[in-house]
Amino acid sequence: MSTFLAGTALLAPVVATAQDNIPLIVKHTGNYYFAIVSAGARKAAEELGINTPVQGPTSFSDIQGQIGILENAVSSGATAIVIAPLEYSALGGPIDEAAESVPVIAVDSAADSEAITAMVTTDNVEGGRQAAVALADAVAAAHGTPEGKVALIVGLAGQSTFDQRVRGFKEKLEADYPGLEIIAERIAGGQATEAVNIMTDLLTVHPDIRGIFAPDLVTGAGAGQAVLENDVQDQVKIVAFDSDEKLVQFLSDGVIAALIVQDPFRMGYEGVKAAYAAAHGETVEKLIDTGVNVITKENMSSERSQELLSPKVD
Repeated sequence: MSTFLAGTALLAPVVATAQDNIPLIVKHTGNYYFAIVSAGARKAAEELGINTPVQGPTSFSDIQGQIGILENAVSSGATAIVIAPLEYSALGGPIDEAAESVPVIAVDSAADSEAITAMVTTDNVEGGRQAAVALADAVAAAHGTPEGKVALIVGLAGQSTFDQRVRGFKEKLEADYPGLEIIAERIAGGQATEAVNIMTDLLTVHPDIRGIFAPDLVTGAGAGQAVLENDVQDQVKIVAFDSDEKLVQFLSDGVIAALIVQDPFRMGYEGVKAAYAAAHGETVEKLIDTGVNVITKENMSSERSQELLSPKVD
Protein backbone atom coordinates (compact mmCIF):
# COMPACT_ATOMS: atom_id res chain seq x y z
CA MET A 1 0.00 0.00 0.00
CA SER A 2 3.05 2.24 -0.24
CA THR A 3 1.53 3.90 -3.32
CA PHE A 4 -0.51 6.29 -1.19
CA LEU A 5 0.62 6.06 2.41
CA ALA A 6 3.67 8.21 1.90
CA GLY A 7 1.64 11.11 0.64
CA THR A 8 -1.51 11.11 2.74
CA ALA A 9 -0.53 12.70 6.03
CA LEU A 10 -3.46 14.98 6.64
CA LEU A 11 -1.99 17.26 9.25
CA ALA A 12 0.99 17.93 11.46
CA PRO A 13 1.48 15.07 13.95
CA VAL A 14 0.16 15.35 17.47
CA VAL A 15 0.98 13.21 20.45
CA ALA A 16 -1.31 10.29 21.26
CA THR A 17 -2.48 9.86 24.82
CA ALA A 18 -3.36 6.79 26.82
CA GLN A 19 -7.02 7.70 26.35
CA ASP A 20 -6.97 7.64 22.54
CA ASN A 21 -9.60 5.05 21.60
CA ILE A 22 -11.08 5.42 18.11
CA PRO A 23 -13.35 2.51 17.15
CA LEU A 24 -14.15 1.67 13.56
CA ILE A 25 -17.79 0.62 13.15
CA VAL A 26 -18.27 -1.24 9.87
CA LYS A 27 -21.43 -2.41 8.13
CA HIS A 28 -20.65 -6.13 8.44
CA THR A 29 -17.75 -7.65 10.38
CA GLY A 30 -17.70 -10.77 8.19
CA ASN A 31 -17.54 -8.94 4.85
CA TYR A 32 -14.29 -9.03 2.83
CA TYR A 33 -14.57 -5.41 1.69
CA PHE A 34 -14.79 -4.20 5.27
CA ALA A 35 -11.92 -6.48 6.24
CA ILE A 36 -9.83 -4.33 3.89
CA VAL A 37 -11.23 -1.13 5.41
CA SER A 38 -10.31 -2.54 8.83
CA ALA A 39 -6.77 -3.34 7.68
CA GLY A 40 -6.27 0.28 6.65
CA ALA A 41 -7.64 1.46 9.98
CA ARG A 42 -5.27 -0.83 11.87
CA LYS A 43 -2.34 0.51 9.85
CA ALA A 44 -3.21 4.08 10.83
CA ALA A 45 -3.73 3.08 14.47
CA GLU A 46 -0.34 1.38 14.53
CA GLU A 47 1.36 4.48 13.16
CA LEU A 48 -0.44 6.71 15.67
CA GLY A 49 -0.01 4.40 18.65
CA ILE A 50 -3.73 4.33 19.45
CA ASN A 51 -6.43 1.73 20.03
CA THR A 52 -8.85 1.12 17.13
CA PRO A 53 -11.19 -1.81 17.77
CA VAL A 54 -13.26 -2.94 14.81
CA GLN A 55 -16.94 -3.38 15.60
CA GLY A 56 -20.16 -3.82 13.69
CA PRO A 57 -23.16 -6.06 13.05
CA THR A 58 -22.94 -9.46 11.36
CA SER A 59 -25.68 -8.69 8.84
CA PHE A 60 -26.17 -5.87 6.35
CA SER A 61 -29.79 -5.67 7.49
CA ASP A 62 -29.04 -5.14 11.19
CA ILE A 63 -29.43 -1.37 11.24
CA GLN A 64 -30.55 -1.27 14.87
CA GLY A 65 -27.54 -3.37 15.81
CA GLN A 66 -25.19 -0.83 14.27
CA ILE A 67 -27.00 2.02 16.04
CA GLY A 68 -26.58 0.20 19.36
CA ILE A 69 -22.85 -0.26 18.70
CA LEU A 70 -22.53 3.45 17.92
CA GLU A 71 -24.33 4.42 21.12
CA ASN A 72 -22.17 2.05 23.16
CA ALA A 73 -19.00 3.49 21.65
CA VAL A 74 -20.01 6.95 22.82
CA SER A 75 -20.96 5.79 26.32
CA SER A 76 -17.71 3.82 26.58
CA GLY A 77 -15.67 6.99 26.19
CA ALA A 78 -14.40 6.86 22.60
CA THR A 79 -12.07 9.71 21.64
CA ALA A 80 -13.64 9.81 18.18
CA ILE A 81 -15.62 7.38 16.03
CA VAL A 82 -15.19 6.17 12.46
CA ILE A 83 -18.35 4.61 11.02
CA ALA A 84 -19.61 3.22 7.71
CA PRO A 85 -23.35 3.97 8.06
CA LEU A 86 -25.57 1.06 7.10
CA GLU A 87 -28.49 3.19 5.99
CA TYR A 88 -28.63 6.87 5.07
CA SER A 89 -31.78 7.97 6.89
CA ALA A 90 -31.77 5.67 9.91
CA LEU A 91 -28.21 6.54 10.97
CA GLY A 92 -28.68 10.31 10.65
CA GLY A 93 -30.21 10.94 14.08
CA PRO A 94 -27.89 8.58 16.00
CA ILE A 95 -24.85 10.19 14.38
CA ASP A 96 -26.18 13.64 15.30
CA GLU A 97 -26.43 12.50 18.91
CA ALA A 98 -23.00 10.87 18.90
CA ALA A 99 -21.40 13.98 17.42
CA GLU A 100 -22.55 16.00 20.43
CA SER A 101 -19.92 14.09 22.41
CA VAL A 102 -17.17 13.10 19.96
CA PRO A 103 -16.05 13.77 16.37
CA VAL A 104 -17.65 11.33 13.94
CA ILE A 105 -15.97 10.43 10.67
CA ALA A 106 -18.02 8.61 8.01
CA VAL A 107 -16.31 6.20 5.62
CA ASP A 108 -17.67 4.48 2.50
CA SER A 109 -21.27 5.72 2.90
CA ALA A 110 -22.94 8.93 3.95
CA ALA A 111 -25.73 9.48 6.47
CA ASP A 112 -28.43 12.09 6.86
CA SER A 113 -26.41 14.19 9.29
CA GLU A 114 -24.77 17.59 9.11
CA ALA A 115 -22.74 16.75 12.19
CA ILE A 116 -20.28 14.42 10.44
CA THR A 117 -16.83 15.95 10.76
CA ALA A 118 -15.46 14.43 7.55
CA MET A 119 -16.57 12.03 4.84
CA VAL A 120 -13.95 9.60 3.48
CA THR A 121 -15.30 7.90 0.40
CA THR A 122 -15.27 7.20 -3.30
CA ASP A 123 -16.98 9.62 -5.64
CA ASN A 124 -19.72 7.08 -6.20
CA VAL A 125 -21.54 9.10 -8.85
CA GLU A 126 -18.35 9.21 -10.90
CA GLY A 127 -17.88 5.50 -10.27
CA GLY A 128 -21.33 4.89 -11.72
CA ARG A 129 -20.46 6.96 -14.77
CA GLN A 130 -17.29 4.98 -15.33
CA ALA A 131 -19.27 1.77 -14.96
CA ALA A 132 -21.58 2.96 -17.75
CA VAL A 133 -18.60 3.60 -20.03
CA ALA A 134 -17.09 0.21 -19.19
CA LEU A 135 -20.38 -1.59 -19.87
CA ALA A 136 -20.93 0.28 -23.13
CA ASP A 137 -17.41 -0.62 -24.28
CA ALA A 138 -17.93 -4.29 -23.36
CA VAL A 139 -21.29 -4.50 -25.13
CA ALA A 140 -19.83 -2.82 -28.21
CA ALA A 141 -16.89 -5.22 -28.25
CA ALA A 142 -19.26 -8.22 -28.10
CA HIS A 143 -22.05 -7.00 -30.36
CA GLY A 144 -20.53 -4.32 -32.58
CA THR A 145 -22.37 -1.32 -31.12
CA PRO A 146 -23.23 -0.10 -27.60
CA GLU A 147 -26.90 -0.93 -28.00
CA GLY A 148 -29.40 -3.33 -26.46
CA LYS A 149 -31.10 -4.26 -23.23
CA VAL A 150 -29.32 -3.84 -19.91
CA ALA A 151 -30.40 -4.19 -16.29
CA LEU A 152 -29.31 -3.26 -12.78
CA ILE A 153 -29.16 -5.64 -9.82
CA VAL A 154 -28.65 -3.67 -6.59
CA GLY A 155 -27.74 -5.23 -3.25
CA LEU A 156 -29.85 -3.12 -0.90
CA ALA A 157 -32.29 -0.23 -1.09
CA GLY A 158 -31.63 2.97 0.86
CA GLN A 159 -27.82 2.88 0.86
CA SER A 160 -26.41 6.18 -0.32
CA THR A 161 -23.40 4.58 -2.03
CA PHE A 162 -25.56 2.31 -4.18
CA ASP A 163 -28.02 5.10 -4.96
CA GLN A 164 -25.19 7.37 -6.11
CA ARG A 165 -23.62 4.69 -8.30
CA VAL A 166 -26.94 3.97 -9.95
CA ARG A 167 -27.53 7.69 -10.48
CA GLY A 168 -24.17 8.17 -12.16
CA PHE A 169 -24.71 5.08 -14.31
CA LYS A 170 -28.13 6.23 -15.50
CA GLU A 171 -26.95 9.79 -16.16
CA LYS A 172 -24.07 8.58 -18.32
CA LEU A 173 -26.24 6.17 -20.31
CA GLU A 174 -28.81 8.87 -20.98
CA ALA A 175 -26.16 11.40 -22.00
CA ASP A 176 -23.87 9.25 -24.13
CA TYR A 177 -25.36 5.81 -24.75
CA PRO A 178 -29.07 6.16 -25.58
CA GLY A 179 -28.95 2.82 -27.41
CA LEU A 180 -28.55 0.99 -24.10
CA GLU A 181 -32.03 0.52 -22.65
CA ILE A 182 -32.50 -0.24 -18.93
CA ILE A 183 -35.27 -2.83 -18.89
CA ALA A 184 -35.15 -3.82 -15.20
CA GLU A 185 -33.84 -2.64 -11.84
CA ARG A 186 -33.99 -5.31 -9.15
CA ILE A 187 -33.05 -5.47 -5.45
CA ALA A 188 -31.21 -8.56 -4.17
CA GLY A 189 -31.56 -7.89 -0.44
CA GLY A 190 -27.84 -8.19 0.20
CA GLN A 191 -27.84 -11.90 -0.74
CA ALA A 192 -25.71 -13.44 -3.51
CA THR A 193 -28.19 -16.31 -3.88
CA GLU A 194 -30.99 -13.85 -4.57
CA ALA A 195 -28.80 -12.11 -7.15
CA VAL A 196 -28.29 -15.50 -8.84
CA ASN A 197 -32.06 -16.01 -8.94
CA ILE A 198 -32.69 -12.51 -10.27
CA MET A 199 -30.07 -12.89 -12.99
CA THR A 200 -31.43 -16.29 -13.98
CA ASP A 201 -34.93 -14.83 -14.20
CA LEU A 202 -33.70 -11.93 -16.34
CA LEU A 203 -32.02 -14.35 -18.74
CA THR A 204 -35.29 -16.29 -19.03
CA VAL A 205 -37.56 -13.29 -19.54
CA HIS A 206 -35.07 -11.31 -21.66
CA PRO A 207 -32.88 -13.82 -23.54
CA ASP A 208 -31.51 -10.97 -25.66
CA ILE A 209 -30.21 -8.98 -22.67
CA ARG A 210 -26.69 -7.69 -23.25
CA GLY A 211 -25.47 -6.09 -20.04
CA ILE A 212 -25.72 -5.95 -16.26
CA PHE A 213 -24.53 -3.32 -13.82
CA ALA A 214 -24.10 -4.64 -10.28
CA PRO A 215 -23.11 -1.71 -8.05
CA ASP A 216 -21.81 -3.89 -5.21
CA LEU A 217 -19.69 -6.95 -4.57
CA VAL A 218 -22.47 -9.34 -3.53
CA THR A 219 -24.71 -8.80 -6.54
CA GLY A 220 -21.72 -8.87 -8.86
CA ALA A 221 -20.82 -12.34 -7.59
CA GLY A 222 -24.41 -13.56 -7.91
CA ALA A 223 -24.90 -12.17 -11.41
CA GLY A 224 -21.58 -13.62 -12.51
CA GLN A 225 -22.47 -17.05 -11.14
CA ALA A 226 -25.76 -17.10 -13.05
CA VAL A 227 -24.13 -15.98 -16.29
CA LEU A 228 -21.47 -18.66 -15.90
CA GLU A 229 -24.00 -21.39 -15.14
CA ASN A 230 -25.99 -20.44 -18.24
CA ASP A 231 -22.83 -20.14 -20.36
CA VAL A 232 -23.75 -16.72 -21.75
CA GLN A 233 -20.64 -14.76 -20.77
CA ASP A 234 -19.87 -14.05 -24.44
CA GLN A 235 -23.28 -12.41 -24.92
CA VAL A 236 -24.03 -10.84 -21.52
CA LYS A 237 -21.48 -8.41 -20.13
CA ILE A 238 -21.28 -7.58 -16.42
CA VAL A 239 -19.70 -4.59 -14.75
CA ALA A 240 -19.53 -4.83 -10.97
CA PHE A 241 -18.30 -2.69 -8.09
CA ASP A 242 -15.52 -3.81 -5.70
CA SER A 243 -13.62 -7.09 -5.69
CA ASP A 244 -12.91 -10.27 -3.84
CA GLU A 245 -11.26 -13.55 -4.80
CA LYS A 246 -14.34 -14.79 -6.67
CA LEU A 247 -14.86 -11.59 -8.66
CA VAL A 248 -11.17 -11.43 -9.55
CA GLN A 249 -11.40 -14.98 -10.89
CA PHE A 250 -14.54 -14.05 -12.83
CA LEU A 251 -12.65 -11.09 -14.32
CA SER A 252 -9.70 -13.29 -15.28
CA ASP A 253 -12.02 -15.88 -16.85
CA GLY A 254 -14.02 -13.30 -18.82
CA VAL A 255 -17.26 -13.84 -16.89
CA ILE A 256 -17.12 -10.23 -15.72
CA ALA A 257 -16.05 -7.51 -18.17
CA ALA A 258 -14.85 -4.90 -15.68
CA LEU A 259 -14.63 -4.15 -11.98
CA ILE A 260 -15.02 -0.63 -10.63
CA VAL A 261 -12.64 -0.83 -7.72
CA GLN A 262 -12.45 1.52 -4.77
CA ASP A 263 -9.59 1.82 -2.30
CA PRO A 264 -11.11 0.54 0.96
CA PHE A 265 -7.69 0.21 2.62
CA ARG A 266 -7.18 3.92 2.13
CA MET A 267 -10.69 4.65 3.43
CA GLY A 268 -9.91 2.96 6.73
CA TYR A 269 -6.48 4.55 6.92
CA GLU A 270 -7.62 8.09 6.13
CA GLY A 271 -10.72 7.71 8.32
CA VAL A 272 -8.72 6.93 11.44
CA LYS A 273 -6.16 9.63 10.64
CA ALA A 274 -8.93 12.21 10.24
CA ALA A 275 -10.71 11.07 13.42
CA TYR A 276 -7.47 11.29 15.39
CA ALA A 277 -6.70 14.76 14.09
CA ALA A 278 -10.22 16.01 14.78
CA ALA A 279 -10.14 14.59 18.31
CA HIS A 280 -6.99 16.62 18.95
CA GLY A 281 -8.49 19.88 17.75
CA GLU A 282 -7.03 19.89 14.25
CA THR A 283 -9.01 20.95 11.19
CA VAL A 284 -9.68 18.22 8.66
CA GLU A 285 -11.03 18.33 5.13
CA LYS A 286 -14.80 17.86 4.97
CA LEU A 287 -14.57 15.49 1.98
CA ILE A 288 -11.68 13.12 1.35
CA ASP A 289 -11.99 11.40 -2.04
CA THR A 290 -10.15 8.07 -2.14
CA GLY A 291 -10.50 7.54 -5.88
CA VAL A 292 -12.02 4.98 -8.23
CA ASN A 293 -10.35 2.61 -10.70
CA VAL A 294 -11.62 0.63 -13.70
CA ILE A 295 -9.95 -2.78 -13.88
CA THR A 296 -10.38 -5.09 -16.86
CA LYS A 297 -8.77 -8.36 -17.89
CA GLU A 298 -6.34 -6.33 -19.99
CA ASN A 299 -4.97 -4.18 -17.14
CA MET A 300 -5.54 -6.45 -14.12
CA SER A 301 -1.89 -7.54 -14.01
CA SER A 302 -0.52 -4.01 -13.56
CA GLU A 303 1.14 -3.15 -10.28
CA ARG A 304 -1.60 -0.74 -9.22
CA SER A 305 -4.38 -3.15 -10.16
CA GLN A 306 -2.77 -5.94 -8.18
CA GLU A 307 -2.34 -3.61 -5.21
CA LEU A 308 -6.09 -2.96 -5.27
CA LEU A 309 -7.23 -6.48 -6.12
CA SER A 310 -4.98 -8.29 -3.62
CA PRO A 311 -4.64 -6.02 -0.56
CA LYS A 312 -3.12 -7.30 2.65
CA VAL A 313 -5.84 -7.73 5.24
CA ASP A 314 -3.82 -9.37 8.04
